[in-house]
Amino acid sequence: MIRGNLTDYQLEAIGKMFNGCILNGGVGSGKSRTSIAYYYIRNGGQLEKEKDPGMKNPKDLYIITTAKKRDTGEWEAELPYFLMSTDPKVNRYKNKIVIDSWNNIHKYETVSDSFFIFDEQRLVGTGAWTKSFQKIVKRNEWILLTATAGDQWTDYAQVFIANGYFRNITEFRNNHVVYNHHVDFPQIDRYINEGRLIRLRNHLLIPMDFERETVRHNEDIHVSYDAVAYHDIWKNRWNYEKNEPMKSASEVCFAVRKLVNSDVSRQIAVLELFEDHPRMIIFYNFDYELDILKGLFENVESCDTAEWNGHKHQPIPESSSWVYLVQYTAGCEGWNCIKTDTIVFYSQTYSYKVLEQARGRIDRLNTPFRDLYYYHLKSRAGIDLAISQALAKKKTFNEGQFFERRTKNAL
Repeated sequence: MIRGNLTDYQLEAIGKMFNGCILNGGVGSGKSRTSIAYYYIRNGGQLEKEKDPGMKNPKDLYIITTAKKRDTGEWEAELPYFLMSTDPKVNRYKNKIVIDSWNNIHKYETVSDSFFIFDEQRLVGTGAWTKSFQKIVKRNEWILLTATAGDQWTDYAQVFIANGYFRNITEFRNNHVVYNHHVDFPQIDRYINEGRLIRLRNHLLIPMDFERETVRHNEDIHVSYDAVAYHDIWKNRWNYEKNEPMKSASEVCFAVRKLVNSDVSRQIAVLELFEDHPRMIIFYNFDYELDILKGLFENVESCDTAEWNGHKHQPIPESSSWVYLVQYTAGCEGWNCIKTDTIVFYSQTYSYKVLEQARGRIDRLNTPFRDLYYYHLKSRAGIDLAISQALAKKKTFNEGQFFERRTKNAL
């Protein structure tokens, strides 16, 4: 018997891991359990239960994760497979186990001779988190987990530095980054000497190669929008609710999105999907969308409604007919559901990473469903099309760039 019921692909990944590596596995691949198993082995344990003497004087374990995963206890659920707990009274060993969020990483800058698991890549740029991270890795063993590998070289810069490939961010930039000198702000024009960067990335990334038994069915549901009102917003830039001019690109984009997302055809599409899928999760962006969705299902007979957002963290209903309304930012990670095979994306998120995390809420190793259904509600309005194009390229949609292009085309 293998401790933790680890699969072949997880065991294979553990065999390749080393201090300072990046464990790269898709949502639902079991990165958490795999990383704890690696720590268990590094501290003297064996995964075969019959041969396992247990760990000997294990190092303290610090898990730096998202606030959502910390608060929902996702990591605590993995520890008992290895006879560990954050509660010293339950933990078989004397090692201290701390699970905290990236927001509090500065608290652990002076920790030494311990083992750190950094969950979800949060090391972009040169801010306070990266400075704390660099202090920690100099005195401790560590690994990093990510579900979506970086799509540009600056995403890897801090990990390259932590592994000693560069002295600091300045050396990385001098050797590999060329900036656009025709703009007033730092904008990367291109990267150079990429061959070395590719070799370094391939060395650090430990892929978790597994074939999902589930089959994802992604379907775009095209809905209507008021084209006349849409073009009026772009032409006049007038906020009719406040009776004043719009002051920024974000205000204009919010206004056209609200117009598009509030269209009655989108609401009808949701109800039609519910007829075929009486238990479904619905992701949305804005509070006004939540109000629309709650209103839709208020009068639907025998349908329970629950929410996960910045205001409520309600459990998924146990009934045979329900909708679970989830706000992207609040609920794209940190919880799982194997009670349904359906997610409806009422409106689009700007971030591919958030979209992939949201899809992963039902794509779990222990789901009883083979076929999973994802319905993406989209209009043919310019902003919806632009968001779709960015997500198809696994990029993040940029409101400012879209606004500039739309304005130039209108001239």
